[in-house]
Amino acid sequence: MAIRKTAGYAWNIISMIGIILAMTATGLIIAFSAFEMITGIEHPYIGLMTYFLFPGMLIFGLILVPFGAWRVREQRRKGALEGMASLEEEIPKFPCLDLNDVHKRRLVIFFIVATAVFVVIVSLASIKGYEFTESTTFCGELCHPVMTPEYTAWKNSPHAKVRCVECHVGPGAAWYVKAKISGMKQLYAVLFHTYPETIETPIENLRPARETCEHCHWPAKFYVGRQKIFYHYAPNEDNTPRKIDMLIHIGGNPKVPNANGIHWHIGQEVYFVARDQKRFDIPYIAVKGKDGKMTEYMNMEKPLTKDELAKAKRRLMDCTDCHNRPTHIYHSPNEEMDLNFVSGRIDRGLPYIKKVAVEILNRPYKTKEEGFAAITQDIPAYYAKNYPAIAQQKAAAVNQAVEQVKDIYERNFFPAMKVKWNTYPNNIGHFYTAGCFRCHDGKHKSTEGKIISKDCALCHDVLSQVQENIPAGKQVTQFVHPVDIGDELYKTNCSECHSAGGHDIPGEGQEELKGLH
Repeated sequence: MAIRKTAGYAWNIISMIGIILAMTATGLIIAFSAFEMITGIEHPYIGLMTYFLFPGMLIFGLILVPFGAWRVREQRRKGALEGMASLEEEIPKFPCLDLNDVHKRRLVIFFIVATAVFVVIVSLASIKGYEFTESTTFCGELCHPVMTPEYTAWKNSPHAKVRCVECHVGPGAAWYVKAKISGMKQLYAVLFHTYPETIETPIENLRPARETCEHCHWPAKFYVGRQKIFYHYAPNEDNTPRKIDMLIHIGGNPKVPNANGIHWHIGQEVYFVARDQKRFDIPYIAVKGKDGKMTEYMNMEKPLTKDELAKAKRRLMDCTDCHNRPTHIYHSPNEEMDLNFVSGRIDRGLPYIKKVAVEILNRPYKTKEEGFAAITQDIPAYYAKNYPAIAQQKAAAVNQAVEQVKDIYERNFFPAMKVKWNTYPNNIGHFYTAGCFRCHDGKHKSTEGKIISKDCALCHDVLSQVQENIPAGKQVTQFVHPVDIGDELYKTNCSECHSAGGHDIPGEGQEELKGLH
């Protein structure tokens, strides 16, 4: 009698909803996981549902089942149901587990088996969910379009095979937890659109580079130098080639006697104070010598006061102060066109193609589609009007150039986030940004009278150079500017002229494009 009266607690609307939710979630987890394994497709929203939404739905359903049964049992025990008042004495406050009772024994066995199955499913989903949150798909595609610029740049970078978490989180549980707590704030910002249209950099509280970058990049390795050839093309009718062959003094390893070169900085304790958040204006630098003595350098033109220096936050220089864009790299239209000429993806025989493409790319567009439309229309129109014979003879080359220029735009311009190639300056070098010259500007002087040098030979030597204003066969050992600008070559930083990214050299190509406007 008691069995019949106490049986069927789970047959109520709440428990039934829980059973349906749990069974449905289980089926969806299995189906979506199988789909992902069979097809190999990793879609951010499929992953979000498979490893977060459905397991949550499963757990919620499993909670509803006993809750609904408990609620019915309490109602019956207290005689809340019509005609059940006499059951209050027959139903004890707590359930009795009598395994000699066949019915209860079967229920217990069913509960154990079902629990084991669901625990396995939830555990597998949790493990896969953890892996999913560590994937580049999760980091780059889930918060679309917020992460579109950085994700696109990452895919076209030297670190395209390195997962985001390996640099932004690194190994260890502590930083994983910190990253996920920070991620909750970012999730809120995305859901409620409180994020800035252009994501600010540098990232505050980023894990030190010594705990991430140096896991792969061996700081103790010494390099005397590396040869690198820089290819450039003039923005003229012939797209005239230029070539600079340089020996880059990489250096490194402070254990080597008289160690020098660019990577000398990683073996020293170098501290600096920046006036601005982006660390462009650096008025104070301090270097700790091998004897422990601290040598301080102050910008002679814009020095800090004693009070400002006392209140300022000193930063220990690390890899990211120069390699601030090691992965999320954007390239100027000039660089992109040069690379396309070298690779042969764009025909250098198309007159003025570099000048035309750079001018079109640098125009302001409200949307990506608007930029694509301008590229698709204006490049063929230029040749149809000014070089009709070439427009016919090299129609395929013109069309290919259009597609390559659109590709350049898609990789380096993102109107939706107000981001373009020079939004995030790259501190490596000194062509488009101050970079090295933030400190090596010849203006930082110590109390002993020592000046941080601006000598080009500290970092590189010119082995050879080929361009229009250098006679064929002449060997040069110092950089020759394509246009004679006199002493300004040494007085003015490259970035002061080139930061706009319009054309390669001042005065060349600044006039309106012939017949294009």
